[in-house]
Amino acid sequence: MKIAIAQIEVVAGQVERNAKKMLNFIAQAKNQQAEVIIFPEFALTGKFVGRNFQQESFINDCKFWQKKIQDAADKNNLQLIIDAEKTTNLPITNYQLSCVGIQNKGKTIYTFAGESKIFNSHGKVVMQAKSFAEDLLIVDSEKIDSMAELEIPAQSEVEKNYRTVRFGTEKFLQQINMQKVVIGISGGIDSAVAAALYTDILGAKNVFLVNMPSKFNSATTRGLSEQLAKNLGCNYCVLPIQDSVDYTVKQLEGADFKISDFVKENIQARDRSSRILAAVAASIGAVFTCNANKAETTVGYATLYGDEAGFLCALADLWKFQIYALADYFNSEVYKREVIPQGIIDIVPSAELSTNQNVDEGKGDPLKYPYHDFLFRAFVEKNLAPEEILKLYSEGNLESEIGCAAGLVKKYFPTAKDFTDDLEHWWNLFTGMSVAKRIQSPPILAVSSCPFGSDFSESQNLPYLTQGYKNLKAELLG
Repeated sequence: MKIAIAQIEVVAGQVERNAKKMLNFIAQAKNQQAEVIIFPEFALTGKFVGRNFQQESFINDCKFWQKKIQDAADKNNLQLIIDAEKTTNLPITNYQLSCVGIQNKGKTIYTFAGESKIFNSHGKVVMQAKSFAEDLLIVDSEKIDSMAELEIPAQSEVEKNYRTVRFGTEKFLQQINMQKVVIGISGGIDSAVAAALYTDILGAKNVFLVNMPSKFNSATTRGLSEQLAKNLGCNYCVLPIQDSVDYTVKQLEGADFKISDFVKENIQARDRSSRILAAVAASIGAVFTCNANKAETTVGYATLYGDEAGFLCALADLWKFQIYALADYFNSEVYKREVIPQGIIDIVPSAELSTNQNVDEGKGDPLKYPYHDFLFRAFVEKNLAPEEILKLYSEGNLESEIGCAAGLVKKYFPTAKDFTDDLEHWWNLFTGMSVAKRIQSPPILAVSSCPFGSDFSESQNLPYLTQGYKNLKAELLG
């Protein structure tokens, strides 16, 4: 029996579009003498359709198109199977079927890569559909075990991340009908990777890079920003913010508000995003990006209504070390030349919002990424709480368990008190204010199996430390 495995692009909520796609694949399957056609689950509606399933008109429309699909299958003598309806009497049960495209829950955008597979009775792959593209596999069920095992080339993590982020971002731009993007570039790695990504997708003429220095931005990062723009060939301008920041501070102090240095830092971040980038984007019919990485998102190292703003967080499910790997990949594999200057890759990460973050003096963010990337990943992806972290620390197994380089814990935290102070600081942020920030962030493009916003695990409760943690801490600190 010839069976067709239909890997189609599904757009959530667009029933007519999906139905016409299914009708087209039914015709293709019949032309290849298939007797059965199998579609992915939720092929007609998409999986994430919000309240549509509560609307009688939507349900009626689904029934209308469902009948058309069934009639077309019957007319062509095809048995119609939706993946969720797998039956035991079907001549093929060893297959894995996925749709392609993106679907979202509002806060999280998921990519579906396809790569549907057919396995023989020994569990070996004998056919695989294309990646990130529609495809139709036709297989004779009686010949599966005589087919040669398929050799699937290994794919590195960075290549998978690149393909997922590029595909998901491009599809999201298409869905919102946006062809122009504005990016605030600082001379740092995150905005540089964002610039390379969007230029790869939209072309240099549709990407507008804006550098917005204050008195704290070094000549080094200003020069790196300009070099990045030249390397990519993007539109570029410099819009300094110091005068407007000073004016805002003067206004507030004139109204008897006490403006701390910390508040001044946040004023800079908001001035860049809420004032300049939003206005530039509006003036040219574009959107502006949020360039946050996953480490920053985890602990809320961003300013509300400032650098946390934007239409999409394309990189917010990638840890800092994955961002660096992506920068190298853009240079070596995508552009095949140095578009992201090596200086940006080498420079210390810094928000450059105060003299304490002077990159020319080697000063940067409070995050020690070679360690904190992996600690935060343990919070998020391994679901380890401070008690489990402290137990691993006391046993000397922390670095091997979370995956960071050996020797970093002692280097950064000479004493147990240094370690617990740091652990509690970031845990309190992760489970405290940063929850509110994540809720208010732009949509995040999912890359890992644990993106923020993917379920109902987030709640704005107070940070909590268990009694077991407190007891172990007391023992360690004497």
